[in-house]
Amino acid sequence: MPPTLGTNVLGRKVLYLPSFFTYAKYIVQVDGKIGLFRGLSPRLMSNALSTVTRGSMKKVFPPDEIEQVSNKDDMKTSLKKVVKETSYEMMMQCVSRMLAHPLHVISMRCMVQFVGREAKYSGVLSSIGKIFKEEGLLGFFVGLIPHLLGDVVFLWGCNLLAHFINAYLVDDSVSDTPGGLGNDQNPGSQVGWNKDLSFFPCTIAVSMLTYPFLLVGDLMAVNNCGLQAGLPPYSPVFKSWIHCWKYLSVQGQLFRGSSLLFRRVSSGSCFALE
Repeated sequence: MPPTLGTNVLGRKVLYLPSFFTYAKYIVQVDGKIGLFRGLSPRLMSNALSTVTRGSMKKVFPPDEIEQVSNKDDMKTSLKKVVKETSYEMMMQCVSRMLAHPLHVISMRCMVQFVGREAKYSGVLSSIGKIFKEEGLLGFFVGLIPHLLGDVVFLWGCNLLAHFINAYLVDDSVSDTPGGLGNDQNPGSQVGWNKDLSFFPCTIAVSMLTYPFLLVGDLMAVNNCGLQAGLPPYSPVFKSWIHCWKYLSVQGQLFRGSSLLFRRVSSGSCFALE
């Protein structure tokens, strides 16, 4: 859908892309409310498989006893605990991502069929057969690498950032007060470093930085798969996820879709293909 002319907070005229609600309204007009739930089944299966995988891994490879980080730890000791726990989380996340990614690919392709009004991917089993026949085993893992990198950067970024905020910016006297976080009279009430209140804003900040990995991974999942949305003129055919990243970077679109409402057209954006 084409951008519309609007004004920013300074009163200057700028081009805005349609918002989430504009697209949602259009999808309902074309497909009805059911159109908003394209790809839901494989997405739910992907999430369920990821959860089961993580639970099974915890049983097969139980984590070593990791003590909670407290304000009594010195910087070196607390950092070791953070690195140890984050490494374990990264292992579980990477394995669960690899196993669930084929279902994510199917989900993405079911969704983008809306663009070309296609019905190539309908059920999960039939989609698995089509992908294996046309692209082989590797077809189930297109876009996996940027997703893995995004997960790794997100985990380490959130955990380390939260740790250093707690270590240098959080007043220890607050957590030592009775009834506060980390009450010494009630050790069971101590909140670990990754459960502290500072962890939430860290996830928001780091998720903004890792969004391009998610975008590139999803674009590669549908690129050149036989659907119109993954072919010119809607999208160039990318040789690799790095090629896709560079293309979006030049176009100023690495963060496209990251905002639900005010989506400005970047100055470098154009729809001409290379």
